[in-house]
Amino acid sequence: MATITLGGNPIHTNGELPNTGSKAPEFQLVKTDLSTATLADYAGSKLVLNIFPSIDTGTCAASVRHFNQSASELKNTKVLCVSRDLPFAQKRFCGAEGLENVENLSDFKSGTFGKDYGLEMIDGALAGLHSRVVLVIDENGIVVYAEQVPEIADEPNYDAALAAI
Repeated sequence: MATITLGGNPIHTNGELPNTGSKAPEFQLVKTDLSTATLADYAGSKLVLNIFPSIDTGTCAASVRHFNQSASELKNTKVLCVSRDLPFAQKRFCGAEGLENVENLSDFKSGTFGKDYGLEMIDGALAGLHSRVVLVIDENGIVVYAEQVPEIADEPNYDAALAAI
């Protein structure tokens, strides 16, 4: 269990992030067209998993915009933005913002992704949503970078994440 904060108030997650050097847990998430995406679908590509509570908050939106800009310059790398938002909300946001270099995936059905990756908030005002996390996974499915952002309202360390690619 990790302890993070929301406005300085302690919040706990259901576990710990996958360790650097470990195999990333498999997942099944919902794309904006309601089809299913799995980790295996991205085999052979590097992945940046930009994980956050909701696309409809300022910090979450900023991280999607930042990674969208950075993603256009990355070779053999896909940026997956993961939240529990409905796929319709994710699609609306990216369409309105003109964001085309990131892929939004939803964990709305069961929250299994958040549980399996140890990042589901289990108490506080946002209980049940994902904490703010960035994971970088190499083309072999190995976690090469993991950041649990200590304060939910803060942005992740973009430079460190991108350097891990």
